[in-house]
Amino acid sequence: MTATQPAQTRTPIVRVVGASLVGTTVEWYDFFLYGVAASVVFGDLFFPKGEELTGTLLSFATFAVGFFARPVGGVVFGHFGDRLGRKQLLVLSLLMMGVATFAIGLLPTYAQVGALAPILLTVLRLVQGFALGGEWGGAVLIVSEHGDPARRGFWASWPQAGAPAGQLIANGVLAGLAAFQSDAAFNSWGWRIPFLLSAVLVLVGLWVRLRIEESPVFKEAHAKAQEEPAERMPLLEVLTRYPREVLTAMGARMAENVSYYIFTIVIATYAKEQLGLGKSFALNAVLIGAAIHFCAIPLWGALSDRIGRRPVYLIGAVGVGVWAFLFIALVDTRNFALATLAVTVGLVLHGAMYGPQASFFTELFGTRVRYSGVSVGYQLASIIAGGLAPFIAVALLKAYDSGYAISIYVAACAVISIVAVTSYSETHKRDLTTV
Repeated sequence: MTATQPAQTRTPIVRVVGASLVGTTVEWYDFFLYGVAASVVFGDLFFPKGEELTGTLLSFATFAVGFFARPVGGVVFGHFGDRLGRKQLLVLSLLMMGVATFAIGLLPTYAQVGALAPILLTVLRLVQGFALGGEWGGAVLIVSEHGDPARRGFWASWPQAGAPAGQLIANGVLAGLAAFQSDAAFNSWGWRIPFLLSAVLVLVGLWVRLRIEESPVFKEAHAKAQEEPAERMPLLEVLTRYPREVLTAMGARMAENVSYYIFTIVIATYAKEQLGLGKSFALNAVLIGAAIHFCAIPLWGALSDRIGRRPVYLIGAVGVGVWAFLFIALVDTRNFALATLAVTVGLVLHGAMYGPQASFFTELFGTRVRYSGVSVGYQLASIIAGGLAPFIAVALLKAYDSGYAISIYVAACAVISIVAVTSYSETHKRDLTTV
């Protein structure tokens, strides 16, 4: 099918992209901030004292809890996003994430309130996961359904760039605090500052998002739906009409999601516990890698408009599967320049999957159930991929005392993604108004 121009909208595509990028940056800042903090301080602050790696494992278990909440958020936000529109749900998801993150910055520690501390931390992590579960689908759809279909891969990749942007800000703030504070001061109160700063970022995100209009493709489909009999719930339609597409999205996410958390979150634990290096070593390496990752994502998205989603995605899947072994070898040198190279190349290869992913997943589903479809496929994979990746990686490290066990884990996930992507047809010519 040949792509056609959607109905005109008064909101310029650049403003729509900006609104999605700012919002996703804020939400990923909040979400990743937790992950970084879980790797360096939460194990000591919110769990009983014991073996250091055990405390980190417990900390990463609460990190995983957020991923289990994401499919629930995806289903709920997807249902109402397909019925009411993309914009309203995007505003709500941003508010929920901001409130939960700000509250984490106010939490008492285990030393102060005992077991209540990890319980409260887990509840707020669930709220974060629920909110992010609804955020991603709406953010990529409102961009994908605006603008020129011939450049959909490029424009839709910008909300994806919110992930490294959020990671960049989160790591930057934490790295700055770690550089200018003693470990005692950082563990006592310094770690709270980035969480409290989230309130300011959320206000900026809300202001930008409230200034855009609803997706023209959705408005057209919604108008037609008013003239037809009531349909089944969007989720049920997705599961009955698009089971293959859901499985394709889930499989495609395995290498992308797992490799990202290995390259950006697990490296902090690996450098600290296995190599005996300070907090700043991994934080600064990821900081540099995230900046280049931010630039690479739209370039990969643009390339997918020219040669297709599948070839670009496969470059990334094969690349991270191979690079995972070189990644460990370079980090093991304890040389900062080589560790930074390891992270940067890994993230650039990850971008080859993450860049075209938004447009690829959008093109898998019809308009009236698209929010539910992309959210379910994307977020269900998050449980078994990203949610468990730090936990599995640290458990493998503890069991085998070798970073190469983590490399094998990434490579296995890469095989799953390669099979999923190659088994589905190319999508970049699809018309979103007719699928």
